[in-house]
Amino acid sequence: MISVILAGGKGIRLWPESRRTHPKQLCNIVANRTMLDHTIDRLINAGAKRVVIITNDELLADIEKLIKKRNDDVFIEILSEPEGRNTAPAVGLALAKCGANEEETVLGVFPSDHHVLNNDSFCMSIQKAILAAEQNHIATIGVAPSRPETDYGYIEKSRWEIGELPDVYGVDSFCEKPDISTAQSYINTGRHVWNSGIYVGKVKTLREEFARYLPEVHTKMLNGYEHYIGSYSDLPNISLDYGIAEKSSRMAVVESNFGWCDLGNWNSLADITDKDEYHNILAGTDVLALESSNCLVKQSAKTTVLFGVQNLLVVETDDVILVANREKSQDIRSLVELLKQKGRYDLL
Repeated sequence: MISVILAGGKGIRLWPESRRTHPKQLCNIVANRTMLDHTIDRLINAGAKRVVIITNDELLADIEKLIKKRNDDVFIEILSEPEGRNTAPAVGLALAKCGANEEETVLGVFPSDHHVLNNDSFCMSIQKAILAAEQNHIATIGVAPSRPETDYGYIEKSRWEIGELPDVYGVDSFCEKPDISTAQSYINTGRHVWNSGIYVGKVKTLREEFARYLPEVHTKMLNGYEHYIGSYSDLPNISLDYGIAEKSSRMAVVESNFGWCDLGNWNSLADITDKDEYHNILAGTDVLALESSNCLVKQSAKTTVLFGVQNLLVVETDDVILVANREKSQDIRSLVELLKQKGRYDLL
């Protein structure tokens, strides 16, 4: 499998840890390693023979530096977009790079900044997706929901498995991020799973679906990699979800449960970090929570002490300490906009 990692995002919802020039995929959120490193490790463990990282010119030097530190760097290629055009053109970039002799090769598309708790279960899910891809489907990974979540998109799976593939279903629909009552109704049906943003298909299958649904992108692919990247500004700004997945009749979904988390905001650390007896989430090596409850702390270098407080979010970096009500953790994007209005671009 060729594993394509999309690593050009900004990840501002994890400000101040994640910045414009140091986004989430380059942050040491878990186990003092970057999210991108974790993703590469996971995919090589899942059987990837070649890893292609797609980033942008602004992040290219930092990602090149990160990859040079790895002992498996010979298996990793980095492609840089001249400008962001969303995920469909980014995947097209990888397909334009694939040779004519790779038509039957399975290619997987993966976010760079998600977290997985159970790597063995992840590998099993990817193997099922590969089997579906070899039968000319485009398989996505659907995560069994543990709660009615309004920050995720959903996939409605069909009632029947595909052929003799266990846990692999047809796709009835893709669903937008819902309100809380709709999310609860999805949970109640038992047929809705979270959309992980992972897609696996043969190079040939993916090219055929681009030709069918995004012909202007496919035409530029046919002219080769250099032409494709040279005409990047002419490509549509569209996601793979909207451009291909939601229209294709060849979609399949692998229902999975491997402890997936997209780390979309600071509260999502609760999904991967143990709580103390007072429901505090303390990520760091030197944090004390005294007479405090329901607080979330991401500590870096300075000893952090909480005393007599509740429901606080505290994030410490080299140059910024964020203190907020935990209920505002989903509004960090609004905070970043306020900083722009204040002219504090040095903090972005």
